[in-house]
Amino acid sequence: MIGLFFGDNDLPKEILKKIKKKGIKYLIIDLSNRKKFKNDKHSCRVSIGQFGRILEILKKNICKKVLFAGNVSRPSLTKLKLDLKGLYYFPRIIRASKLGDAAILKEIIKILAQNKIKTENSLKFNPELSLKKGDYSKIKANKQDKLDIKKAIKILNSLKQYNYSQGVVVRNNKVVSIEGKGGTKIMLKKSRNKKFKNHGVMVKFPKKKQDLRIDLPTVGLKTMKQSKAAGLKGVVVKSKQHIFLDKNKCINFANKNRMFISVK
Repeated sequence: MIGLFFGDNDLPKEILKKIKKKGIKYLIIDLSNRKKFKNDKHSCRVSIGQFGRILEILKKNICKKVLFAGNVSRPSLTKLKLDLKGLYYFPRIIRASKLGDAAILKEIIKILAQNKIKTENSLKFNPELSLKKGDYSKIKANKQDKLDIKKAIKILNSLKQYNYSQGVVVRNNKVVSIEGKGGTKIMLKKSRNKKFKNHGVMVKFPKKKQDLRIDLPTVGLKTMKQSKAAGLKGVVVKSKQHIFLDKNKCINFANKNRMFISVK
């Protein structure tokens, strides 16, 4: 039995599909905003602050392993519904929250480990969702694109250890936007420029010292469409350190719109 901490986006659905196909027993801790898994008889809805109940459910169902997938909205620390265990661990979560979202997730994993529950890689059952190094579109990065990519990677590498940013947009060797708390969609919206079409790149790499089992940069068809709307030419991710949803649809979209997809 594996415990599945599921949030929003399409990744949880892909994982669940594979788990069901393999006949693996599972239990879903539904952390999605709209209770996406409420109709699954193996699902339960629990507040992230109810550590006692979460641990009790996992132990009752003999879940010695868990997996995190999907976007989980950062809870308001003042509105968290806490049980006794939650109150006990709350100071640790508060300290971690000052360092960013990545630190909060790491702290939750530590708490689970202290209760003899192991966290698996998000791609344990779906390794095909992470691409190897190479170019995946007919259009390739030209000299200016490569300069933009180099600049974007340098910017991401210069960010602080627990910064929440996984993405940056660079156009004509100038930083246009860095991903903030609003996520990729807002970053791309801010990057729109009527003057430029099919210029610039978005690079999405894991955060510094990120636990690569969880919260990997995710790209899908929506991301490609938003990148096109922003007037960008290419999307770049890091080899085996990302999640690529709807791969074939994304490649077809890139080819049709003279965009490139590159994995470094």
